[in-house]
Amino acid sequence: MAAPTRPVRAVLFDLDGTLVQTRTASWEIFSRINDRFDLGVDSPQRYYELFQGNVFESIRRICRNQAHAAAVTDAFLALLREDYAPPLVPGVSDVVRTLAGHCTLAVMSSNAMQVLRRVLTDNGLAYCFAHVFGGDVAPDKRTAITSFLADAGSGFGRRCSADYDETGKVLPPDPAATVLVTDTAGDVRDALAAGIRAVGVAWGMHGVEELTAAGAEFVALWPQELSAHLLGDAAAAGPVGACALPATTAAPARPGGCGCGCDGKDQTQPSVPARRQRRRTAVASLAAPAPISSAVPDELLAAIVRVCEGA
Repeated sequence: MAAPTRPVRAVLFDLDGTLVQTRTASWEIFSRINDRFDLGVDSPQRYYELFQGNVFESIRRICRNQAHAAAVTDAFLALLREDYAPPLVPGVSDVVRTLAGHCTLAVMSSNAMQVLRRVLTDNGLAYCFAHVFGGDVAPDKRTAITSFLADAGSGFGRRCSADYDETGKVLPPDPAATVLVTDTAGDVRDALAAGIRAVGVAWGMHGVEELTAAGAEFVALWPQELSAHLLGDAAAAGPVGACALPATTAAPARPGGCGCGCDGKDQTQPSVPARRQRRRTAVASLAAPAPISSAVPDELLAAIVRVCEGA
């Protein structure tokens, strides 16, 4: 299939099976729910089949009635919030940081917001994402995508720091320049139904054939292929600006901390000096000679440098 001609401005990531390795960790949680509620999903393969569509819709179909389905869903989400901590897919962290320097990133998942926060902070990626839609705030991908596209502010991204874009010139989301990256055929269909593009990954729930048949424009065999497909030659530069800074330091995280080398301190409201230093570090990186040509006009870059140096 020919490479897409419209530059990508927003990348929406599924979590389970896309950013994190989910098969074993997710099945271990669900098997406890299956045993408790006698759902008849007695093997990992039967559980994976629930992801042909939205997993919670699939669960409702195997329940006896609406009350039973509500009890199962509540119990499943409660266990996910409490015990689910899957490992990141190897190589994904660098891919996310590379994309964050060029695109607005979001996570859309059937999982609980508490789980999304734990996974992203533990892996030092929380500030690469501008928006997060969990299953407890959006019932399915199609609803989350519609909400993202309807908000003109969704065009503002984050560049691996707490600050959002402040240029004031960010365009509203463009469906033709928005891509969902996912491991399930159901998500691919939801993305296309919502009017955006879909890219699959082969290391999750569904294989290349299933994802392609569902309509994925491309299926990555390795995480690094995502950067190459979505950014083209710009992917060769790797992470830029603040995204090029290490995700962690030698400082250990305290229990319950974010694991990102912040000594357990709350990063939601960083100090003014820390915010200024991050901006200046990012500007220094941007001002350095790049291995590829930059799309940012010289006068705009100069203006950014003046603003950040005066912050």
